[in-house]
Amino acid sequence: MTLGLHDVVQIKEALPEENLPAGTVGTVHVCHRHDSAYEVEFADENGRTVSSVALTADKLSEIPT
Repeated sequence: MTLGLHDVVQIKEALPEENLPAGTVGTVHVCHRHDSAYEVEFADENGRTVSSVALTADKLSEIPT
């Protein structure tokens, strides 16, 4: 799976160290070299960033928009 900037994704597994449960929705805001990883930003209901995490594609599911 290749993702692009601003794609909406959800994480497949919980990230307890970031306090993010499985299924949390975020937005890709950086695509690392050769699409080997993506920096995903997670925000609260007020639009404030709660976490920004680098994840590989196998940890993410794309949400069609």
